[in-house]
Amino acid sequence: MTRKTRIYLIRHGEVAGAGVRRYNGHNDVALSPRGVEQYHALKERFNGTRISACYTSDLTRCRIGAGILGEHLGVAPVVNKNLREMCIGTWEGKTWTELQERYPEEWEARLADIVNYRVPGGENLVDVHGRVIPFVKEIVACHSGEEVLVVAHGGTNRIILLDAIGAPLSALFNIEQTYCCLNIIDYYADGKTVVKLMNG
Repeated sequence: MTRKTRIYLIRHGEVAGAGVRRYNGHNDVALSPRGVEQYHALKERFNGTRISACYTSDLTRCRIGAGILGEHLGVAPVVNKNLREMCIGTWEGKTWTELQERYPEEWEARLADIVNYRVPGGENLVDVHGRVIPFVKEIVACHSGEEVLVVAHGGTNRIILLDAIGAPLSALFNIEQTYCCLNIIDYYADGKTVVKLMNG
């Protein structure tokens, strides 16, 4: 049987202010009490696993959860900025409604080219892919044959999943990533990649 590395990829828990759609990006927003509870509830999903390492975005909403799950699993989280959400530049912290009202042309331009459009001071999907995917490949190479937990963000996770199934970045919103969802991806030594679970 071909050797594989299994990645348990989760999105962070619910954040403060989750009831209003906004772009948080690199803003270090806090978890809501429910978000913390979601991490604790996720512990049982890892019963029977053999997690040997944990990697997390450095933003609080991921780092706290990685600490909760890492302690449960007996592994110390490794913090890395490459797992951060997409930086949305001057739009960070602003609600969708506010952006549509203040920047209607820019909002439409981004929707028209979700892959390449870059908000001033921010990243586009190509930029995020360029930092996230090489780091994921590095994790896989460093943990051949192991099971690894990765705690990241909605946008980051979508890019990892699209890469895993060979889909274009333009399909970003064809994938749902709810708060504290679990994805399982198997990376085989022969180059084959299989998504075993998505948005679980």
